Amino acid sequence: MIRPNLAWRSVAVLSAAVLALSACGDDADSPSTSATTGGGAAPGDGVLKIGTILPQTGSLAFLGPPEFAGVDVAIKEINANGGVLGKPVTIQHMDSGDTSTDIATQSVNKLLTDKTDVIIGAASSSVSLSVIDKITGAGVVQISPANTSTALTTYNDKGLYFRTAPPDTLQGRVLGDLIVQDGNATTGMLVLNDSYGTGLAENAKAEIESGGGKVAVSVTYDPKAADFSADVAKIKAANPDAIAIIGFDETKKIVPKLIEAGLKTKKWYFVDGNIADYSKDFAPGTLKGFKGTQPGAATKDDFKKRALEINKDLKDWNYAVESYDATILAALAALEAGSDNPAEIAKHLITVSKGGEKCTDFKSCADLIKAKKDIDFDGLSGPISFNDAGDPAEATIGVYTYDENNKLTSDVKYQTGKI
Repeated sequence: MIRPNLAWRSVAVLSAAVLALSACGDDADSPSTSATTGGGAAPGDGVLKIGTILPQTGSLAFLGPPEFAGVDVAIKEINANGGVLGKPVTIQHMDSGDTSTDIATQSVNKLLTDKTDVIIGAASSSVSLSVIDKITGAGVVQISPANTSTALTTYNDKGLYFRTAPPDTLQGRVLGDLIVQDGNATTGMLVLNDSYGTGLAENAKAEIESGGGKVAVSVTYDPKAADFSADVAKIKAANPDAIAIIGFDETKKIVPKLIEAGLKTKKWYFVDGNIADYSKDFAPGTLKGFKGTQPGAATKDDFKKRALEINKDLKDWNYAVESYDATILAALAALEAGSDNPAEIAKHLITVSKGGEKCTDFKSCADLIKAKKDIDFDGLSGPISFNDAGDPAEATIGVYTYDENNKLTSDVKYQTGKI
């Protein structure tokens, strides 16, 4: 039996004063009570220092521009409205690379040496898992705008790790429900072999099966493989109605193999790790009608205008608003705490995200805080409302469709659900 599980619902110029540019376990302690400064924590010095580890290189490099722009839009807005603690917030951008390099560790070392209070990133869940101990062990707050692996929900992060993107329990439900509702009885999965890929696949599979569908085959692949013919051959042998490609930039190598294998007649589904503009990569019509899921509410025109003023070449908006929200939240938490000490910021990240008077931009929220009011910041990506694990308590997933030019159409459907 086929049934819907979620209801459809329509849902980077820096301030001149702060230029500092360079070149997505165990039970977690509650962020509201257990954040500690740790041995190498940056002391509160009255200046909120934010750093980023976001992809400039590697398999998720296409996510970098909108994420950096989102952070920079927020920094510009914050400093145009008085900054934090009476001083401009500083920003230092660093590359996260991917798991095939040690770039993220080097970047984190640089940011910690520079006494950074809050680190925004990484985009890749696996990259975050490779540096989270170094960041939180130093007593510094980490907020990812794009991590979705469920492994991070229960990670022992000393109450210092947060994310504005939802864990894949939600995207998996939406993806699985979409596949079933499109009338696919059987599904084949091509799955990136890392915590993000396997976690999302498990959640999607559970939803497919609970909705009456079947996963005929799930092929876990090495993203660094020279050729994906053997992986695609396993999909072809299972002859599924639908194919879910859960991966990153290597998708550009997988798609031609799917076409060579005669699988263009199947229904293809993409996810946040590979839902990109492929207009320059494939022949027109290659992806027409195929769908993909992406966490995040609709990107508003006003935000796009501000982001394009920072980077006029932006063409994708993946995790741009989540990056903006992460930065605004860090500033509001520091403002409410009256300190740039990371431990104090962590304690206040939850309180500024829920339970108080609603506000949706830095100035209005800052004015309420200065008036000693409790605030509830609702961001551009959604209501956020951090839970004790540092995850947003509810979020929105968009379902996108590709057009003739292998670009995403403006006709997007949104589903909002509890985590």
